Amino acid sequence: MHYYAIQVQTGDEDKFIRRADIILKIGPQPEVSLNFFAPKRTLKEKKAGKQVSILRHVFPGYVFLETETLETESRWKIRRLRGFYRFLPDSVSPLPLVERDKSLLLRFISFGKSADISKVTFDENQRIVVLEGPLRGLEGSIVKVDKRRGRAKVKLDMCEVGFLIDLGFEVVAGVAKGGDSTNGEHGS
Repeated sequence: MHYYAIQVQTGDEDKFIRRADIILKIGPQPEVSLNFFAPKRTLKEKKAGKQVSILRHVFPGYVFLETETLETESRWKIRRLRGFYRFLPDSVSPLPLVERDKSLLLRFISFGKSADISKVTFDENQRIVVLEGPLRGLEGSIVKVDKRRGRAKVKLDMCEVGFLIDLGFEVVAGVAKGGDSTNGEHGS
């Protein structure tokens, strides 16, 4: 399978996918081999004094297309959709994601409909240690940790563009100076 990145109007990723599904999959010649998606992540925010879980796009302003082959006719239909800006690296000659970008994308879609909150602890030097979840394996890309809000700012590179996103975390245990784990409050 090949994966293509499509830049769309930020905030309209889901609308673009719905339009693409209607126009490309239900029309007179349905393009059934085209699968559009935009990975999401769960974050916790305070609304009216209460903590709630919200879904945000992992790659705001981008939709991904999974297909065996991208035919010229399909490419033109996609380009005519409202909210379409461009294929990456360019609309004239779109190229599938390179292996590094594809691995990053597959990492986020492997979590299902949305990447949930990661489980973390902090070592004796107050560095974050990821136990499980979407942050696991991205520790070297974390540029800022906000313990109070339960968020880690992560630098990701996709299609030769670097950007920052927040990923949520929940502290499940602390590590004492001697390296022994101290029991924290475990969430489910």
